[in-house]
Amino acid sequence: MSGYKGNKAALPQKPCAVCGLPMTWRRKWALNWEQVKYCSERCRSQAGRAAP
Repeated sequence: MSGYKGNKAALPQKPCAVCGLPMTWRRKWALNWEQVKYCSERCRSQAGRAAP
């Protein structure tokens, strides 16, 4: 995706494993998009906790 020119609707999305909000592909995640599970550090820290 080196020629990206601003059409964010065309970027892939997937839901966060904790909160379920859609995450849009980011250049930061280009090398490991398949392994990205959480939308934020907050969701990552809550991943091991049981929901009440």
